[in-house]
Amino acid sequence: MPKYLLEGSYSAEGDRGLIKGGGGTARHKAVSAAIASGGGKLESFYWTLASNFVLILDAPNNVAVAALLMQVESTGAVNRLEATPLLAAEDIDAAVKLHPSYTPPGK
Repeated sequence: MPKYLLEGSYSAEGDRGLIKGGGGTARHKAVSAAIASGGGKLESFYWTLASNFVLILDAPNNVAVAALLMQVESTGAVNRLEATPLLAAEDIDAAVKLHPSYTPPGK
């Protein structure tokens, strides 16, 4: 299953919910359940010293991640949420064997 890096930051409303809703362990459980409901699995969840967070998750595909992002963003609990697909060493091995044709600008 493809891996993704999600980076985001809570809004003031999201921080209030985190404090009121039981803190980090409760949020970890809720996020894990949300990801599982879309067919994925939460690998890790970390906070920074600010209201930022970083997740690594497995998801079936980009569509599942897009659906998750839309649901989360629609709540207003986050200011920013970005997803980056992650490539394993084997993916890079496969990529270097491909040789797409490309002409740089001006050539």
